[in-house]
Amino acid sequence: MMLILEEYFKGYPARKKVVEFLFENGLSIKNGKVYLRDVEVPISELARVIGVNRKIVYHTIEYVESTYPLRLIFERLNPLTSLIDVAPLMGWEVLEVELDKSKYQRGMASVLKLLADRGVPIMEVFSKNLRRDPGRLYIVIDGTIPVDVFAEIKELDGFERLILRTPEKDKEKLVCNYCEVKYCPKRILIGEQRTVNAEDGSGSRRDGG
Repeated sequence: MMLILEEYFKGYPARKKVVEFLFENGLSIKNGKVYLRDVEVPISELARVIGVNRKIVYHTIEYVESTYPLRLIFERLNPLTSLIDVAPLMGWEVLEVELDKSKYQRGMASVLKLLADRGVPIMEVFSKNLRRDPGRLYIVIDGTIPVDVFAEIKELDGFERLILRTPEKDKEKLVCNYCEVKYCPKRILIGEQRTVNAEDGSGSRRDGG
């Protein structure tokens, strides 16, 4: 898709920036306006976020609607709902695997087969392999991932990097040089608050004794 956009917006870098933002965020163009599903998005806000003036946004919209192949695509765009960002808040883990682009399909199949063979319960799979970005596979897990699965994924053909989003603070001891862990902020804050409350309570008891 990015190749198509590059071809149509060759020589118009500002418009290309706008149209790529719309495509990547699933924003559609209908009747001279931009929509997030059925909600109209203000042109001024789009221009501010993208970093262009409003005239560029309007010119982009006009060009898309006057170019039949582009209009067919952009009038059908919708954002994809995903559990990736909210999963740690719900007590689930998210496995993000970065794969070699030249081996992406094989690597993706290998990761999913490995998890299936190990009986890891998968709630959602989201795959992204756009031309200019690293190939990534996002997998939402209902529960926790067995420790030895990390080492097995690391050995798969095409593996490059692994990120685990988790609500559990003690996952840090599970990672290796190939992995990184991102904690759920809510769970960390709750844990810290409990620690503070416990310390305050024990201090009060000592004073009272």
